[in-house]
Amino acid sequence: MRASLLPLILSPLLAFANDAVPAFNPSIERLDPAFDLLVAPEAQVEKLADGFTWSEGPLWYRGSVLFSDVPENVIYCWSPGDTRAAVFLKHSGLLQAHQGAYAQGSNGLGLDANGRLLICQHGERRIARLEQSGQQTPIADHFEGKRFNSPNDLAVRKNRDIYFTDPPYGLTGLDESPLKELDSNGVYRVTPEGIVSLLIGNLSFPNGLAFSPDEKILYVSVSDSTAPRIMAYEVAQDGSLAHGHVFFNAQALQNVERKGLPDGVKVDARGNVFATGPGGVLVISKDGKHLGSILTGQPTSNCCWGDDGSTLYITANMFLCRLKTSTKGAGF
Repeated sequence: MRASLLPLILSPLLAFANDAVPAFNPSIERLDPAFDLLVAPEAQVEKLADGFTWSEGPLWYRGSVLFSDVPENVIYCWSPGDTRAAVFLKHSGLLQAHQGAYAQGSNGLGLDANGRLLICQHGERRIARLEQSGQQTPIADHFEGKRFNSPNDLAVRKNRDIYFTDPPYGLTGLDESPLKELDSNGVYRVTPEGIVSLLIGNLSFPNGLAFSPDEKILYVSVSDSTAPRIMAYEVAQDGSLAHGHVFFNAQALQNVERKGLPDGVKVDARGNVFATGPGGVLVISKDGKHLGSILTGQPTSNCCWGDDGSTLYITANMFLCRLKTSTKGAGF
């Protein structure tokens, strides 16, 4: 979630928390025949749960979907057959009050090689691992002696390296926050040995990220309202990133009816990119062609595949929803 969108997104969301849930009227936009091979013509978006302040970071986890409610500092769990989501973890991103933190809860979620939950924690300004005991173990919280801004999303390579974005969204005032210690709003990597390195340091608002199925490309969303885009970087053999270029420019899609900016990114087994952006979830071929969109009618934060890999779960504003796809997520 991008904190600089507060006037446009978060403030209305906070108001909705005590008001009636707004209407949910999703639709599907088909721009290319190739889209029908990924989402069947009869497929429909189904609402599963609602009433959240800002839902984020969905993750398929042990037969259920976990997702963050960032301002509420809670991770929720929804299981097939449930009519509502249950609290999975309180104090998911902020263990105790810290002056100056804004978006205090957890955001992106992931799994390590042993199936343990990894949490991007805005309030604690770190990546943490949830142990079976319930303890939260820090994985990365500093770079060169300075605290991170507010780790936002992560992706785990097959070699167990964790890549994550560190924008200033969780700090009041963003880059002007007196609590900001790092000059960079970057993409970092932490190895299983705990070695942290800065891979990309020149992005304004880095957000979601995902690897291509062969892990040769890393996609990174940039939630910059003046230049909303998805970047693509070549992943070198040593894990470094090079030859970054704009994979998809979302600026032409921005309008008052299609809310939101590039945020979460996932990739299917065929290499197609499912990325949230203006209007909902944009479906983009591996060549960068916009094939169609899953329109939620809401600012949409992220998505993930679950079940057998062919169900796309989507967090959109106050809602958790899903869509059956004809493709499967990478890794299923």
